[in-house]
Amino acid sequence: MAKEKKVEQITDMEVDFAQWYTDVCKKAELIDYSSIKGMFIYRPYGYAIWENIQKELDRRFKETGHENVYLPVLIPESLLQKEKDHVEGFAPECAWVTVGGADKLEERCAIRPTSETLFCEHYKNVIQSHRDLPKLYNQWCSVLRWEKTSRPFLRHREFLWQEGHTMHATAGEARAETMQMLEIYADFLENVLAMPVVKGRKTDKEKFNGAEETYTVECMMHDHKALQAGTSHYFGDGFAKAFDITFTGRDNQLHHPHQTSWGVSTRMIGGIIMTHGDNSGLVLPPRIAPIQAMVIPVAMHKEGVLEAAGGLLERLKAAGVRTKLDDSDQSMGWKAAEYEMKGVPLRVEIGPKDLEKGQCCICRRDSGEKVFVPLADLEETVKRLLDEVHDGLYARARKNLEDHTRTCQTLAEVKEFMETEGGFARTMWCGDLACELKMKEEAGVTSRCMPLVQELVGEACVCCGRPAKQMIYWGVAY
Repeated sequence: MAKEKKVEQITDMEVDFAQWYTDVCKKAELIDYSSIKGMFIYRPYGYAIWENIQKELDRRFKETGHENVYLPVLIPESLLQKEKDHVEGFAPECAWVTVGGADKLEERCAIRPTSETLFCEHYKNVIQSHRDLPKLYNQWCSVLRWEKTSRPFLRHREFLWQEGHTMHATAGEARAETMQMLEIYADFLENVLAMPVVKGRKTDKEKFNGAEETYTVECMMHDHKALQAGTSHYFGDGFAKAFDITFTGRDNQLHHPHQTSWGVSTRMIGGIIMTHGDNSGLVLPPRIAPIQAMVIPVAMHKEGVLEAAGGLLERLKAAGVRTKLDDSDQSMGWKAAEYEMKGVPLRVEIGPKDLEKGQCCICRRDSGEKVFVPLADLEETVKRLLDEVHDGLYARARKNLEDHTRTCQTLAEVKEFMETEGGFARTMWCGDLACELKMKEEAGVTSRCMPLVQELVGEACVCCGRPAKQMIYWGVAY
């Protein structure tokens, strides 16, 4: 008799968090390695998560008036060079195309690391009057950055993302756009991915290359490290001046438009894994889970069981629940472990005894709790439980964030906190770059953001002791 396949085990996160993460990515069949270092294969289950993220965000973008476009993958070097700060930031990560077919190119082209310059070239051609503004564009695509090290979802050389690029008549309109998109990201992370965020502004050292201001949503992972989950940038008119983009205003004078960009990427999937996963594998937030409920017939060789399971499948699908049926010949134990590994929020089980009682058993992935549900109440109960799973995941992640955020008054306190516990150190800061660099050198932390909601948690800078200008969060980041 053939040996029964077992669900592969993963390393406990308490033993080796990095290996646990890699195990989950591989064994939950999210991703695979390709023959090119730093470039990964998105397997169907992993890509399905991205498709659901894309669907939810795309709807939000379109509700706020944004349109999708697609620009070329190659950027001529002369175009990339037009904005000095921008090109200096990305030059070390650019991959270059120098040959087309059998011919050497007259000018080498970068495979896009980001698309600000391409959008500016296009905007110069389509913006002439204030009537052409605002331009609210978004692009879903891949970008290439030649990273020296790579990790699944967190740091790919080629990764998937969306990049919004907008042009506005005034600085006020552009700043409002910047903050609107930050709020959309924050709402999506909390209400779809169940990931609590800290919203704030990046320091000048950490802001996007070429931006006047960068805003971020920062999340805390299981291991108390930070993940920058999304950013929104206000460019002012710097790019417009560099590319000579002008429009005739209502005053019949020429003006430069004001620009924004904003983006999130597949690193969100890494954030989901590290925020919600456990030692059995993935734990997926129900609102982006490819399978929200897996129907499993128990003792399906018994009369009527398989038919009943099929009926539950059709009812849940009709109710708008993403549902599948496992009628394979694997054992019940294997199936339970498999769908735990894959993070399916609910298992709906039905067997001969359940048929006799007119019920089914629903098992929650987040808590392991089992509830017996009258068949008549199936759809209502499944929808309620999916919301409860989301709320439970959010509450647990919120507790992790709050429990591992500490107010510190001195650099020594920050250092001790990071060495013994880790998390977000909340301090006051003078705003001086020298102090920011010293925090990295001596405590091993980088500035995460200056929160939008400021509090006075001290009078003096955590590093130099001089009068402080703002509260800031520090942490170790992915």
